[in-house]
Amino acid sequence: MHEIILEQLKAIEQQHNVKILFAVESGSRAWGFPSQDSDYDVRFVYIRHPEWYLSIDDKRDVIEVPINDILDINGWDIRKALKLFRKSNPPLLEWLVSDILYYEAYGFKEEMLILRQQVFSPRASLHHYLSMAKGNFRTYLQGDQVKIKKYFYVLRPILACKWIEKYNTNPPILFDELVSDLVTDVQLKREIEDLLRRKIAGEELNLQNRVDVINDYIDKEIEHLTAFAHSHKNELKDPTDLLDQLYRKYLKMVWN
Repeated sequence: MHEIILEQLKAIEQQHNVKILFAVESGSRAWGFPSQDSDYDVRFVYIRHPEWYLSIDDKRDVIEVPINDILDINGWDIRKALKLFRKSNPPLLEWLVSDILYYEAYGFKEEMLILRQQVFSPRASLHHYLSMAKGNFRTYLQGDQVKIKKYFYVLRPILACKWIEKYNTNPPILFDELVSDLVTDVQLKREIEDLLRRKIAGEELNLQNRVDVINDYIDKEIEHLTAFAHSHKNELKDPTDLLDQLYRKYLKMVWN
């Protein structure tokens, strides 16, 4: 599959006349809980020729490949990526630390990693993850029976918030690392690990009687983290000048 993905990325470069700066896996595979039939969610950042940016009209700054049962590939233009980086966009921050790297060129990803702490906003990330947890909890986990996979789309953002509360840093991408560090209740951890084992084994769409110890934990943490998020204040310097310099540097470097 790695070679197929590389072929797709090369075709995107040729078809759209761009250079890809890095491409990674996102979603359940990057989070460490894929099922047997999980697709591949490939995300990338690309750069166009300088002339493309010198226009009085706004242009589409996303490249998307039609989704099939196996591959979901899309990417952001460098300028879009840097604007979102300035806002501490959590999905982009996750791309930067994904352990599944398909392609990297020119050192752009490494420079973004160096600047990550200068743009990381605990408040923005807290609100992003908390909104995700609340929405999924309200939509998927209220019945007497729920799909196994839906628990992880609530637990992971809850634990990401807990990491920010504890360390005030960008949370790690791997679910196991979050659980190991943050879940101390033995029964809760045992229930989570049992559901994780079943999800990875291919039971992710199976209906499961609601797990009260997990639902109770989620209820309690959503209430607690909502109060914490509202009380958290940002004290970040505006990184625009640094990101402008990075943008100009790569326009020159890539196209020489």
